[in-house]
Amino acid sequence: MDKLSVTGNKGQRIRSDCELKLELKSEGGIIINLESKVKAMYGRSIIDLCKKGLEFFEVKNAVLDVHDSGALPFVIMARLEAAVKYLIKTDREFLPAMSDDNTYTSSRDRFRFSRLYLPGNTPSMMLNAGLHSPDGIILDLEDSVSPRKKYEARLLVRNALRQINFYGAERMVRINQGDKGLEDLEYVLPHNVHLVLVPKCESGEYLKELKDKTVEILKKHNFIQDVFFMPIIESALGVEKAYEIASSTDNVVALAIGLEDYTADLGVQRTKEGNESLYARMRLVNAAKAAGVQPIDSVFSDVTDMQALEETARLSKSYGFEGMGCIHPRQIQVIKKAFAPEPDEIEKAQKIVMAFRAAEEKGLGVVSIGSKMIDPPVVDRARRTIYLAEKLNLLPDGWESKVDEQ
Repeated sequence: MDKLSVTGNKGQRIRSDCELKLELKSEGGIIINLESKVKAMYGRSIIDLCKKGLEFFEVKNAVLDVHDSGALPFVIMARLEAAVKYLIKTDREFLPAMSDDNTYTSSRDRFRFSRLYLPGNTPSMMLNAGLHSPDGIILDLEDSVSPRKKYEARLLVRNALRQINFYGAERMVRINQGDKGLEDLEYVLPHNVHLVLVPKCESGEYLKELKDKTVEILKKHNFIQDVFFMPIIESALGVEKAYEIASSTDNVVALAIGLEDYTADLGVQRTKEGNESLYARMRLVNAAKAAGVQPIDSVFSDVTDMQALEETARLSKSYGFEGMGCIHPRQIQVIKKAFAPEPDEIEKAQKIVMAFRAAEEKGLGVVSIGSKMIDPPVVDRARRTIYLAEKLNLLPDGWESKVDEQ
């Protein structure tokens, strides 16, 4: 059995994290060596927390070296639990309290204009992410986490879900592929995950497996809330099976495309113009709409070019997409603005909705504006535009009476 484990991160650029070295001994009790710039202020509380954790896992003899870079207690708890579990087999969980800020729910049809990716093993990027007001926060267990850090990331993401205030953003986790993804669910689902992103999805069968596993976990923990799926299409095969994937289970609410991996699968370069992926994007939009779920576009990888991002987002909206991914907080507001209804869209939607109401009041089966007949799908789209405009505070109170006057 191993007697030494190392978890966490340290270095000049590391902040809000810690590195722990735990060595089990046969005697000598517990010895904790702490190195921290805030030792004078918080050293005693850090040491006490570590002692509490070792006692929780019934570790009686060990040397623990802590190199602290400003880690919050929930980070230290995750790093310590990982260090212990690398050495000792135990099912116990050293959990921080669930904050009251983290008990809100989500809904199937909420808008998902922007979703911000956060590496699952980098706590500094998680702490203030909600302040940037993304529609969704993605704690990533997949590509942004190195293989040797996957287990630690699970525990850190679990604790982050319990402790970090994301200010109403939809709480998302991107799991790993295959069996590792099924294992990821055990660690995160009991902690109020709203939506699971499923990477490199190529079949509906895998989503059915995920659904069964989700039901099993939620039942075990006596949770009755919904957990939604957003499969990510990242290969030629995934594109060809897009409708099968989108319609495979009733908790799929959105279908996303990942263009970095998709273009790599094709063997072509990804360009800002996006001509090489136009077929895939349009096919995904069509599949999503046919299945009644939201189509979500890929991330825009150049975090410095805001003009190109805005152009891409507006083009994406014109294709029928209902959101994009973000890899930097500065992208969020650009994307949200691009996907929000334009003033002329809102004005047109107001007239359509009011005309529909007037026709209903008169008992008419036909809606018209002037000489133009309005079909039911157009009315539904107008209602959706009004809903978004109201949610985004783009419509003043009492707008109905003003339209009536006009």
